[in-house]
Amino acid sequence: MESKKNPEVDLEKRKSSFMWMGMVFALALVLVAFEWKIFDKTQTVTTDLQLDLIEEEIIPQSIQKPPPPPPPPAPTTVIEIVDDDVEIEEELEIIDLEVDQDTEIEFIEDVEEEVVEEEIFTIVEEMPSFPGGEAKLFEYLGKNIRYPQIAREAGISGVVYVNFVVGPDGNISNVKVLRGIGGGADEEAIRVVKNMPKWSPGKQRGKPVKVSYNLPIRFSLK
Repeated sequence: MESKKNPEVDLEKRKSSFMWMGMVFALALVLVAFEWKIFDKTQTVTTDLQLDLIEEEIIPQSIQKPPPPPPPPAPTTVIEIVDDDVEIEEELEIIDLEVDQDTEIEFIEDVEEEVVEEEIFTIVEEMPSFPGGEAKLFEYLGKNIRYPQIAREAGISGVVYVNFVVGPDGNISNVKVLRGIGGGADEEAIRVVKNMPKWSPGKQRGKPVKVSYNLPIRFSLK
């Protein structure tokens, strides 16, 4: 006996459609399952912030110290007057001033004051001068110079330049030859200069000072 089916309700014809719809639905569920995220309500979202922190320079506070207490008043000396018959309990300390070989003696050295040498000038407002001027100086040299025998025999002649210092008192010191000719003429020039009388000292701002002086002395054979 044949079963009679209504062709409109026959599901065999739509079997393939249902299968494709089921596959699409299953695939959709799978994709939704992969994309589904569960968020925790207590989860906190943190963001890394890079901040340049500049440390503040801490300036220490200056603590003002309280002012020191005023010094105590100096004790006043009370002089107690006692009678001659009252015995004094305090003993006086007697210093032994006796010196023997075991006594140590402390020596205190005297500090010598540093002596500042006076400045020697080369040019001053008023230069030193021979008593009577240059004419008397040449006269003195002509009378006192003795031509050395060695220089005379060797025919040595020329000018000897002598340097010396005229002090504030007019005395001659530090006599030396700057340029000589030899043959004993240099020593003769030094001798004559050392035997000079006192000069009139040089002055700077009205005050006598030490002055360095150059003197040429000529030795010539006649």
